[in-house]
Amino acid sequence: MTLLAGAFVVLAAFLTAAVSGVLGMAGGLLLLGALLLVLPVSAAFVVHGLLQLVSNGWRAYLQRAHARWATVGWYGAGALAAVALVSAVAYVPSRPLTYLLLGFVPALVWLPRGWLPLDAARPSHAALAGLLVTALNLVAGVAGPLLDVFFVRTALGRHQVVATKAATQVLSHAGKVVVYLPLVASGTVPYAVVLLAGPLSMLGTAVGGRVLDRMTDASFTRWTRWVVTAIGAVYLVQAAVLA
Repeated sequence: MTLLAGAFVVLAAFLTAAVSGVLGMAGGLLLLGALLLVLPVSAAFVVHGLLQLVSNGWRAYLQRAHARWATVGWYGAGALAAVALVSAVAYVPSRPLTYLLLGFVPALVWLPRGWLPLDAARPSHAALAGLLVTALNLVAGVAGPLLDVFFVRTALGRHQVVATKAATQVLSHAGKVVVYLPLVASGTVPYAVVLLAGPLSMLGTAVGGRVLDRMTDASFTRWTRWVVTAIGAVYLVQAAVLA
């Protein structure tokens, strides 16, 4: 990786962590798209997983007083099952397919609430979320909008949503690293860049948390939908260009 590409990844890690610190997602979508510009797909998945581990882990720590840890535990059970299933298949999506999946995933935020009466606070629903969200994360690289489907019916405020989702995504991204690291060609993961970008992800998360404190629950939901939809539209165009 060139010096310019490394600097690009470091800056992207900071900016996308700040976005996720505000919205609880969207940053992961942006980060993976940025990594795909400079890395092979499998390496991008691993670097994305490592950086998201740091970003989500730090966010979960900062907001730990608000997290629903019982939900995280049940989610982990489902996530473990997803990792076991997907790791049995040596699957690496092509670059156009990855962009296509990244483009369609954000559409999930527009599902009417009444269609899927899911509530992450219920143990069985949390386990189902772990299974489905982690499986999509392993196939498409991100799954924040699907995770959001399990939280729209919960009686949680914005801080609880951000904290609990961050803790669950630590598990999903850890699974992504476990599945894809053995499939990465030697020397394609820029570990030095990851080590440098990790602290900046933490800083971006803290900055995003300050913005979150100034938002209302209503504006939080509205901005999340429109931001991830716009990102998805860009990825669909990118998939069409590469096809």
